Amino acid sequence: MSWKLTLPCTRAEAETIDAAEDFGIDPAPVLMTTETVEDDTETWRLDAYFEAEPDDAAIAAIAALVPSAAGTPPQVEALGDEDWVTMSQAGLEPLHVGRFFVHTAAYADAVPAGARAFLIDAGRAFGTGHHETTSGCLAMLDRMADRDFRNVIDLGTGTGLLAFAARELWPTARVIATDIDPVAIDVTAVNATLNAVDRVELVVADGALSDDITAAAPYDLLIANILAGPLMSMAPEVAAIAAAHATIVLAGLLETQRADVVAAYAACGCSLEDVDRRGDWSVLRLTAGAERFVPTAPIDPKGRDGWALDL
Repeated sequence: MSWKLTLPCTRAEAETIDAAEDFGIDPAPVLMTTETVEDDTETWRLDAYFEAEPDDAAIAAIAALVPSAAGTPPQVEALGDEDWVTMSQAGLEPLHVGRFFVHTAAYADAVPAGARAFLIDAGRAFGTGHHETTSGCLAMLDRMADRDFRNVIDLGTGTGLLAFAARELWPTARVIATDIDPVAIDVTAVNATLNAVDRVELVVADGALSDDITAAAPYDLLIANILAGPLMSMAPEVAAIAAAHATIVLAGLLETQRADVVAAYAACGCSLEDVDRRGDWSVLRLTAGAERFVPTAPIDPKGRDGWALDL
């Protein structure tokens, strides 16, 4: 028997929930957020699916994700013997972006002819493609298919989806996918096997300072779908591993944060070339300077913000 815990939440909370949160529960719950009233930022819902009845500690851990629900008793219900993972994903409609079709197992038979399908089930890492930032990145990459990239890195890969898209678009390129969370790298490895994606190198790393990352630099395409604060604080280290005239795709930022993010990268010699705005979110394409950026001082990872997983 499986169980579902439901709490109300806001859109802002839904967009910052970390699906790879370590709750100390094995197996970890599957988290799903849903807009319950169209275009109402305050009326969303969080559903957490468990394989066993959640105890008080598990309920408290989920409730901590949605402060706006303080004082609201969570709804906890038994689901019987249904396939709870498939049921939890039933609300995730497939996404068709350019040549890519991103779907859960529930839509495995709905792949359009000629599309490159990626089976990405919701689970312990973000990046199903359904958030505006991830779908915007897919669209941005798809529009660059006629370019010739040789060395690609996806910083904060989450489920691996954007790295997989890069492998599809530039099959001869070296592609590296990194994440601060080992769980995300494990999920990416599983997803790579499920989707017959090969030759994507996986690295557990905090930011871009890992020896494995710097040794493979410079990169001519850099993708970072994280959050605005980390994007800004990481600007020098991202720019430092970029080749001259490299393309940098940044996402995870609100439109209201765009100017600050652009300014952080402009200070490192990068210029804004394109913006794909999706709702309140923006995906940026920048070009690195004509000469490789060299930081004027050593970068101390302890002095910059922590960063989040791919949305």
